[in-house]
Amino acid sequence: MRRADRLFQIIQVLRRARAPLTADAIAAELETSKRTIYRDIATLIGQHVPIRGEAGMGYVLERGFDMPPLMLTPDEIEAAVLGAQWVAGHADPVLGKAAQDLIAKIAATVPDRLRPFVQEPASRARPDLRVEPDRIDMTKVRAQIHAGRKIALRYRDEHGRDSERVIWPITVGYLDTVRLIAAWCELRKDFRSFRTDRVVDASYLDEKYAERRDVLRARWRQSLERMIAEKSRMKQPT
Repeated sequence: MRRADRLFQIIQVLRRARAPLTADAIAAELETSKRTIYRDIATLIGQHVPIRGEAGMGYVLERGFDMPPLMLTPDEIEAAVLGAQWVAGHADPVLGKAAQDLIAKIAATVPDRLRPFVQEPASRARPDLRVEPDRIDMTKVRAQIHAGRKIALRYRDEHGRDSERVIWPITVGYLDTVRLIAAWCELRKDFRSFRTDRVVDASYLDEKYAERRDVLRARWRQSLERMIAEKSRMKQPT
């Protein structure tokens, strides 16, 4: 690996880390020596990259540091294009078009030597023609999620029974052939998932959640972890 590429990779490794990383950990990921990492970090600090830390304690990249746009490695380009291909073939039409625009922007921005990784990628995600159509405006759903506002639903379950619900949408999940809105359900006083193809009608309310979105999302994740743990215990032999 060229030294310039390695310096870039060190920044990337520190950028995604949630805790200080030691030189040993960085060296192991980049398959180089600890001494090389110490030297490279000293170089980055000398170039005014805001890295804090010291030998033995670990290093962190301070917030606010930004690199030139789209300084992407070939693997990152492949990952971005593959992800955008999947979104283009599985998401709602608005996100699908945005994914296609993203691929075009990457191709127009990266250097000539990297353009083949966009136009002729080694990996490809095919569209799934079995995806059920949404019966709710997904652009408005995403807007409600970002704004922390409620949605009133008329929802039809798998048995054809309708119910009226007010939900606090948290996120949109993508399965092979359906999309789900994960939400807090005021009717059930619990977290529920609603298939977008089973929505009969929806009203997008101005009323905000009674809870901060990040707190609600954390509670939802905890409920998923408890459910997974419970299923795992049920599968264990007695």
